[in-house]
Amino acid sequence: MSDYFGKDTPKLGFGLMRLPHKGLATDVEQVKEMVDLFMEAGFTYFDTAFVYLGSEATIRKALVERYPRESYTLATKLNAFMLAPTEKAAKNQFYTSLERTGAGYFDYYLLHALMENNYTKYDKFHLWDFVQEQKAKGLIRHIGFSFHAGPELLDKLLTEHPEVDFIQLQINYADWENPSVTSRANYEVARRHGKSITVMEPVKGGALANPPEAVKKLFKAYHPDMSCASWAIRFVASLDGIITVLSGMSNTEQMRDNLSYMKNFQPLNEEEQKIIQQAQRILGNSSTVPCTACHYCTGGCPKEILIPDIFSAMNKQLGNGQMAEAKSAYAAAAPEGHRASDCIVCRQCERACPQHLPITDYLKQAAAMFER
Repeated sequence: MSDYFGKDTPKLGFGLMRLPHKGLATDVEQVKEMVDLFMEAGFTYFDTAFVYLGSEATIRKALVERYPRESYTLATKLNAFMLAPTEKAAKNQFYTSLERTGAGYFDYYLLHALMENNYTKYDKFHLWDFVQEQKAKGLIRHIGFSFHAGPELLDKLLTEHPEVDFIQLQINYADWENPSVTSRANYEVARRHGKSITVMEPVKGGALANPPEAVKKLFKAYHPDMSCASWAIRFVASLDGIITVLSGMSNTEQMRDNLSYMKNFQPLNEEEQKIIQQAQRILGNSSTVPCTACHYCTGGCPKEILIPDIFSAMNKQLGNGQMAEAKSAYAAAAPEGHRASDCIVCRQCERACPQHLPITDYLKQAAAMFER
């Protein structure tokens, strides 16, 4: 799969929805300090929206008026279901955002928060055509949309609008299998359509910066000096096809913490991925196979299927979204005659399994995942 965006794009984005305040007003001076730290570390992606109160005007003062235009990338959004009773009002948001920010053009422009109860309004107001027209004029460099629904609607939208360059999705390790968020399923739909992704809510509104104590202990045992937020952001940044991971930083302390591990970003290693899978199980939203690779199941298998190796391949996709790596691992683990589909359901493996796993069901899942 070839991505629209280069792989060297810095993976941390500055989300401007939760800016610091002094009383009721945005603390512009602190935002300037945060912008300076961010830019000095080599990051360039700033994300705002028409409906983020005061955000577009603040980023004009803190960024646009202080840095050369070519030195940063700016994203904002058009929201058709809030403050947009008419088509004209919706389209005027674009021109208002240009005026508020003073940016001249937007590097990334999104139709905002599409979901089941509002997506038809974007069609009714002809906004898909509108953003393409602005792109043709040079006022938008890349068009996309942010999304808050399930994989069926996402597939429909991407099928109907192949012209979009990217999509913004809510992805974090806690919601990877959450049925109301469907992070993994949406991620896989986007990648199947060849779309690169910007990520929102990687720390789930701050919840994963302070997860349950059992999760904290897991993380601290491996990386005593790393914040819990770092695990959440690095999990998402390690996925394929990610343009940037938006962190809604609210003060310089959060900015410094994010920069400490993202400036020289290292994807999660295999051991760290397993720790994330343990954290997902603690939080109750994991579909990974809880196999301990004891190999008790393989000794008597009449088809000599390497069951733990197949489950390990599955977990690369189910737990970490590593689709290419998962397929490669499965190919190595399951040669002809010893694939998951070759299982004859004798269930000797299940009788031997100390974890009492429904192994034959998982093998059917593996066959569906890798052999179609």
